[in-house]
Amino acid sequence: MKKSDLSVHARLFPDIKHLQGVAKKYGTPLYVYEAEKMIDQYDKMIQAFSSVRKLSIHYACKANTNLNILKLFKEKGSGLDTVSIQEVELGLLAGFKPEDIIYTPNGVSSTEIKKVKELGVRIHIDNLSVLEHFGQDFSSSYPIGIRINPHIVGGGNEKISVGHIDSKFGISYYQLAHIKRIIEITGLRVEGLHMHTGSDILDVEVFLKGADILFQAAREFQDLEYIDFGSGFKVPYKEGDVQTDIYELGKLLGKKFKNFCNEYGKELCLVFEPGKFLVSQSGYFLANVNAVKQTTSSVFACVDSGFNHLIRPMFYNAYHHIENLSNPSGRLRLYNVVGYICESDTFGLNRQINEIHEEDVLCFRNAGAYCFCMSSNYNSRYRPAEVMLYKGQDHLIRKRETFQDLLRNTVEMAF
Repeated sequence: MKKSDLSVHARLFPDIKHLQGVAKKYGTPLYVYEAEKMIDQYDKMIQAFSSVRKLSIHYACKANTNLNILKLFKEKGSGLDTVSIQEVELGLLAGFKPEDIIYTPNGVSSTEIKKVKELGVRIHIDNLSVLEHFGQDFSSSYPIGIRINPHIVGGGNEKISVGHIDSKFGISYYQLAHIKRIIEITGLRVEGLHMHTGSDILDVEVFLKGADILFQAAREFQDLEYIDFGSGFKVPYKEGDVQTDIYELGKLLGKKFKNFCNEYGKELCLVFEPGKFLVSQSGYFLANVNAVKQTTSSVFACVDSGFNHLIRPMFYNAYHHIENLSNPSGRLRLYNVVGYICESDTFGLNRQINEIHEEDVLCFRNAGAYCFCMSSNYNSRYRPAEVMLYKGQDHLIRKRETFQDLLRNTVEMAF
């Protein structure tokens, strides 16, 4: 891991006046995404693993499924990582070829898996029962990948750590014998092995430990085409924050992978599925200050949004750096930034922010991943619009919802 260098990020950060203009043009609350930052992150991964001859980056689209973002990564040459049939269909609509889409579900119905199979995408299976049923139905006619649980504790907290022994994800590394027995009986063809240990992983040693486990498992399969290490790279959320050293990982894991391929006797493809790493820092959430409220112990900045639009601070206790776009040079004061939902609804406690006045626009950084896609209509509020900044221009990529959107699927009864 290494300390963050936000000076690079600052060079890519949109001009404050531009963001102010975008907020005025489209209104708030508003999600804004910087396409060039996404491209920069994608290029970093390519550069970090330049020593690997066969490398495939698949954008984990659950982080942000806006169709225009999918198209942007498709144009860069990325593949797509999906977890639902709807994400698969969005990927196909964005122009991805079926063979460039990986589908790794968890706990879905056999009906959905069969529908995805008909679409021709790559399927990863993480359940012995599902593996057996799939093998009985399709045998060797449809190659699959298997998600292994390496029993590694990785991730920023328990809600985003998915590779430990009590996780619902993956087939245990200690069940390899059972996996092989199912394959021998059904004739299944396994083309890839996959793992994902969690998000916000600080240390490259976690990936290297996982690599050793996955390489050991791979020795049990004779006809692999790829090994998929998922993702989980940590991005910085504030000055001095630690982040995954992607270049150090590329150097060390690239060497391990090359050595394994030499031992295996075949050049495999190294696959990664980054989501947050690619889009988190590209996103800015803009909210207007409705009121500044002083109590006996605190000063609250109340904005025109809530956890219906940005749930990560309430759900994961996630940190989003907050800036005052309207008064960037004002004196620093302490604020609790809160939303308008009628229950505890806090974005940040005791934050030092340039002095805030009513009608100021606040900017929440790192809003590109798991923000809009986790939004809701709680309290019957409309979900925000989305705007993409591309080559210096702003483009509306999702309209703000209206009252009719709230009623679109309602069926009225007669009383």
